[in-house]
Amino acid sequence: MSDTGSDIEATEHTALMDGHIAEARPDREVAERIARKRKTKSDTTRNYGTVEQPDSRQTGAGSSRRNPSEETADQSEEMELKYGARHVIKLFVPVTLCMMVVVATISSITFYSVKDVYLAYTPFHEESPHAATKVWNALANSMILLCVIAFMTVLLIVLYKKRCYKVIHGWLILSSLMLLFLFSYLYIEEALRAYNIPLDYITIFFVMWNFGVMGMITIHWKGPLRMQQAYLIFIAALMALVFIKYLPEWTTWAVLAVISIWDLIAVLTPKGPLRILVETAQERNEPIFPALIYSSTVMYMLAAVEGSSNSEGNVNSGGDGDGEGGFDNAWRERAAAGAPRHLRVEGTASARYVTRVEEPSQDADDEKGVKLGLGDFIFYSVLVGKASSYGDWNTTLACFMAILIGLCLTLLLLAIFKKALPALPISITFGLIFYFATRSIAKPFADALAADQVFI
Repeated sequence: MSDTGSDIEATEHTALMDGHIAEARPDREVAERIARKRKTKSDTTRNYGTVEQPDSRQTGAGSSRRNPSEETADQSEEMELKYGARHVIKLFVPVTLCMMVVVATISSITFYSVKDVYLAYTPFHEESPHAATKVWNALANSMILLCVIAFMTVLLIVLYKKRCYKVIHGWLILSSLMLLFLFSYLYIEEALRAYNIPLDYITIFFVMWNFGVMGMITIHWKGPLRMQQAYLIFIAALMALVFIKYLPEWTTWAVLAVISIWDLIAVLTPKGPLRILVETAQERNEPIFPALIYSSTVMYMLAAVEGSSNSEGNVNSGGDGDGEGGFDNAWRERAAAGAPRHLRVEGTASARYVTRVEEPSQDADDEKGVKLGLGDFIFYSVLVGKASSYGDWNTTLACFMAILIGLCLTLLLLAIFKKALPALPISITFGLIFYFATRSIAKPFADALAADQVFI
């Protein structure tokens, strides 16, 4: 028999109708019921609560119960696994959409496959017919580009350390302006030309103005979550198309390999710039800039636990309250506001209930989403888009599956180590291996079988 002073919590969906409180049920039954309701209820469900019962009601003769803390830990672990699987899906979908946009563009618009102009960071254009010359040209271009990326990353860290937030926001806003207006206009122009669709400049100006302004507001200020995610995916796809268009042939593959190694060093080493950025943001309790990060941002509707520090007020229901049935003016103000609430119903030995109204914390919800840098989206799409530019769908699908497998393994390691990890090395390594293996082994084998009309 456990101590009479300890409380056993069970999560229960309650409804405030005429001031009545739902009856208590065993923990396991209630947990199963909540799990079933989560599949059918939308995120706008109004009330969640916990019913606490004294030990005299929960422990009968000859029955034994586990420690409440152990049951709470088991339920928390189960929820973490459940939402961890949901996070995997919520990252697979945007990564897949970004790669599909790039592949569809490469397959239908020839503008991004033609090599006529190169970036200023790649002075070696690989015009020599000798393979050795192309190799050192690619390595030189990739090292120059890596130095530029490292310098810009260190500059961002220094500005963030010095709290130069206005400079950083101005930098990001200028980059977003170029992507949402200039590169988006080039994309729409080439898409209209490829599909032979006539459109006047007035309509294009009107569409581009609304598209760009809405994107700037959504990314850098406020907007619906889905719209912000859509804009971030589109920006990542545009940047991937720019790299595919303006990087030389062999330099693209060298850049993918070099960037993966840089990502490993920048995140895992003690003095890595990306690690410093993440740790500094955690120390200051500040979110990383939304223009750089894609977040799944899953809203958790979990019941309150004992000793929660988020309680905003107490309302006694049962005769001791200040208002009718214990619902005073503070409760009426929260109800009139229409905000979603977390309810906890505590039962005591004298059958006296205390209902705590808890306002949801938006910051806590934001922190529980899995975050993936836009750079990861960009280089995933560069790999798959470059593979699709050769017209071999077997190689494209192999690279696509390799990236998803690598992302899944990265998320698994994230769940194990519970710290920031680089998302590029595993996926890009698998992608490069699958690309060269499929292109040099699987493709000739499939062509030979097709030539001999052998079907397996």
